[in-house]
Amino acid sequence: MEDPRSEQQRMLRRHHREKKELEARIQLMKNSVPKSDKQKRKQLHLDVARLEAQMEQKHQQELEKFQEGFPDVSNLDSVTEDLAKVDLENQPPRLSRAQRKRERRAALERARQDRIAEVDMEYLASFRQEEEEKLGAILETKHLEMKDMRPDSHCMYRAIQDQLVFSVTVESLRSRTAEYMRKHVDDFLPFFSDPETGDAYSRDYFLSYCNDIVYSASWGGQLELRALSHVLQTPIKVIQADSPAIVFGEEYTKKPLILVYVQYTCNFGEHYNSVKPREAGAAGGAAPRLF
Repeated sequence: MEDPRSEQQRMLRRHHREKKELEARIQLMKNSVPKSDKQKRKQLHLDVARLEAQMEQKHQQELEKFQEGFPDVSNLDSVTEDLAKVDLENQPPRLSRAQRKRERRAALERARQDRIAEVDMEYLASFRQEEEEKLGAILETKHLEMKDMRPDSHCMYRAIQDQLVFSVTVESLRSRTAEYMRKHVDDFLPFFSDPETGDAYSRDYFLSYCNDIVYSASWGGQLELRALSHVLQTPIKVIQADSPAIVFGEEYTKKPLILVYVQYTCNFGEHYNSVKPREAGAAGGAAPRLF
């Protein structure tokens, strides 16, 4: 097993690399949108805020998980810790681990809200309204209603979990997804590429991606949904506002699990909700409540 300190340093180096890669990606996105196109520039600000918030949440959750697993490893800023030991009598009482965790989460929430506030909220509201109206119309024709999932990086797995007739944890769904993808690398690798350049990723990078599914709070997407449809041997249908529904695992005959993908309705960006048939007596009523 790798030494905790070495693992900590490896994780921090990866966080640094991922931030640099995101900065480069954002710069390419900015360069590709003319400054004269105000509508696309506003959309760009939304996309940048979402990407930055997702990465910050992912890194914060990974740090918290590491510190829970190795509570005896020294704080990341060892210099500050050494200085604090010089005169302990004049220092305030040390916060408990739970208090530090709450403060980190509060700081993360404040940073995320600050970024969201920088976006043109009026323009975002128009996107939300349009998305809600389109989804409302689609769901009404199918006699479906929305069920909100907690807006975090586990939302896709929670939406699947919500509709299964047997009990299963989110951790188990993540583990089984990664296991299936590792065993069927050749089925997934052709679809595993850089979203900006289209360049194919290596097999080793794919296996590292599978590890992140289990050991980090990574977001789930189409690759994971495809794997889950095979793991559960059940079709998974994803309803979205601006495109036809996507169905994974069409070869299976069970009743499909149905998810709704939203891009603007949730404050934290892309999100999955669970969808179930309308309750008795609800047909013909108001459009489904989204959030």
